[in-house]
Amino acid sequence: MQKNISEILEQAGVVPVLVIDNVEDALPLAEALVEGGLNVLEITLRTEAALPAVERIAKHLPDAHVGTGTVLSGDDLQRSVDAGASFLVSPGATEKLLDAAEGSTVPLLPGAANPSEVMRLLERGYRYQKFFPAQAAGGVPMLKSIAGPLAQVQFCPTGGIGPGNAAEYLALPNVMCVGGSWMAASSLVVEKNWGEITRLAKEAAALKG
Repeated sequence: MQKNISEILEQAGVVPVLVIDNVEDALPLAEALVEGGLNVLEITLRTEAALPAVERIAKHLPDAHVGTGTVLSGDDLQRSVDAGASFLVSPGATEKLLDAAEGSTVPLLPGAANPSEVMRLLERGYRYQKFFPAQAAGGVPMLKSIAGPLAQVQFCPTGGIGPGNAAEYLALPNVMCVGGSWMAASSLVVEKNWGEITRLAKEAAALKG
């Protein structure tokens, strides 16, 4: 059901979670991240520039896998697919969203925050899930606990993850990657400090070991 989501995310290690306010920043930002070794990018649907940014990156940067985050509805899903997204990420999951995803050729990474939610998604065929909000939902100890009874599920924890704790998450056997925004802070994007973003991306890419 999740098609090639594992192939995309398992190569990532760290997935930059991006909020893009200005579509003109999309391509240089993506290029800086890819140059630093991070080629799986999640652009959240929180701004008007998000979908045009996805379209621009998908068209001009074939080395990147660009997906959308904050996918909340079937409409969000379809607009993301139309823009060229290669994967979709949601903070949680509703039956309507999962139904819409079943009819899509683009894979969804749905969010879960506790064992019951993980089990419900597993019933729908989702072995790959976003763990969100990671730190607030119990962090590394919670994921260690879930690994016992639900070892077949692999997670991409997101929320409260930075350079200080990302490696601890990545060391867990049920974590395939983590999501974070520290390597592309809004202040760096506003300053167009692409060199610093590349440097931080290289550090983040090295965390996977």
